[in-house]
Amino acid sequence: MSGGPATDAVVVGSGPNGLAAAATLAGAGCSVVVLEAAARAGGGCRSEELTLPGFVHDVCAAVHPLAAASPVLDRLPLAEHGLEWVHPAAPAAHPLPGGRAAVLERSLAATAAGLAPDAGAWRALVGPVVAGWDRLVPTILGPLLRPPRHPLTLTRFGLRALWPAQALARRAFRGEAARALFAGLAAHAALDLGAPLTSSFGLTFAASAHAGGWPVVRGGSQRLVDALLAHLASLGAEVVTSHRVTSLGDLPPARVVLFDLTPGQLLAVAGHRLPARARHRLDRFRHGPAAFKVDYALDGPVPWADPGCARAGSVHVGGTLAEVAAAERDVARGRHPPRPFLLTAQPSLADPTRAPAGRHTFWAYCHVPNGSTVDMTAAIEAQLERFAPGFRDRVLARHAMGPADLEAHNANNVGGDMAGGSHGGLQLLARPWLAADPYRMPVEGLDAYLCSASTPPGAGVHGMCGWWAARSALARLGVA
Repeated sequence: MSGGPATDAVVVGSGPNGLAAAATLAGAGCSVVVLEAAARAGGGCRSEELTLPGFVHDVCAAVHPLAAASPVLDRLPLAEHGLEWVHPAAPAAHPLPGGRAAVLERSLAATAAGLAPDAGAWRALVGPVVAGWDRLVPTILGPLLRPPRHPLTLTRFGLRALWPAQALARRAFRGEAARALFAGLAAHAALDLGAPLTSSFGLTFAASAHAGGWPVVRGGSQRLVDALLAHLASLGAEVVTSHRVTSLGDLPPARVVLFDLTPGQLLAVAGHRLPARARHRLDRFRHGPAAFKVDYALDGPVPWADPGCARAGSVHVGGTLAEVAAAERDVARGRHPPRPFLLTAQPSLADPTRAPAGRHTFWAYCHVPNGSTVDMTAAIEAQLERFAPGFRDRVLARHAMGPADLEAHNANNVGGDMAGGSHGGLQLLARPWLAADPYRMPVEGLDAYLCSASTPPGAGVHGMCGWWAARSALARLGVA
């Protein structure tokens, strides 16, 4: 790689996708510089003492089922740089009215056994996805327009994944426990559960729990970023923080540039060098619902009514299928649900390094309309009290973040959208547009790529958006 710019590749943004792109490029022998606007690398994968000294909170990403499944993270020597995954006793639980809960166990059989009368139905629906998981993951964690390596496995998954989650749950299961458990998993989509393709989220998250688990990082999610940074340093890559890129003039000369940014941010930086059709398509990219998140320092574990919830790293709080669906439908229609569906995590149960002895960290967030300014703290805590009576008495301190706070923390969270864009409609597949190579951007005079969660396969700490974009860049460099 002699001649031309002194640097082979510049990566703008140091979230997990940007760092995975940088590691892929550097691992192929490229010289790499990563530019990060914030004072600390990590994007949506950072940890801070948000409440009290000694309480380590994951500001955004906390539980990592897709990181455990990620082919790119799996092949990097991150354990050599201090990364340690920790698994809770159970990946997730879903409390129901009346004091009982459905528990998503690591074991498919154990989960099914707890879902009578739907034990056989759970095995029939989720079992084939688990059996084909290793063949399915490389396909679903990548762009759509490429020949599938295992078309039969993908077809079996797709026939169920196309369904609206609410309809599939009602069709597949008779009991409320299994229906609610599936609804809570599907609600990670941040979509109306009556929308097509929402079952793909339920199936993926259920199968990931059985196939690889939902681990947390010992010491906080920041340790994953720290391991990636240490690996990059070992490869000779440079990471520059507090370097905001607002125009192409802020970039050093490089043969390729990869942007771990949203389409709107790319337009702000390079829109004047994009053809009109590309500008129009990027400008039409839709952002999804926002999050309202509260981190807690607790003087003890959450007092769940069902002790099964005390074994779970994540607890989906929202009640029955009908209640979860109603809450997510409200958000999709621009309303704030009176009883929001909550995604909660209690990482200190599996990782006691997160809090002082006997104390715990806990976070909960709900979906709200993009750009919302409504304080949802009271509604969140009312839901927690429904299923964990006495929760408020355990609270030592709380730290709330609304959509504006989330965007201030990470500019990729546009309007509080932590998924890099809506997963609704074709945008689940066409991110930012439908193409054989959706990563390469037609920036005049620049070999440019988009590598954020606004590209396939979308949201999650898996690094695959960065890996695919880097593979495209390497092909242009004549390396791959």
